[in-house]
Amino acid sequence: MLRWLCALVAGGVVTGFALLLVTGEYRNEGRVLFTVSRNHGLHAGDLFVLAGWAVAVLALLALAAMPGRLRDGEGPPRG
Repeated sequence: MLRWLCALVAGGVVTGFALLLVTGEYRNEGRVLFTVSRNHGLHAGDLFVLAGWAVAVLALLALAAMPGRLRDGEGPPRG
């Protein structure tokens, strides 16, 4: 459960940063590929941001879904 909570928090942060990058202005935006409104559009640089976001979210899901070392109900070995 803690693993999923951590993945959810990290995913929210990554998503927030990606939204800030896509909606803001930055140095290497590139040309406009798709116009959303008169002042906004999807730039070539945004594709790199979206690809990075997708890789980060998939990595978080993979980490959260990995089985733990110990099964539920089992504790550490007692000596």
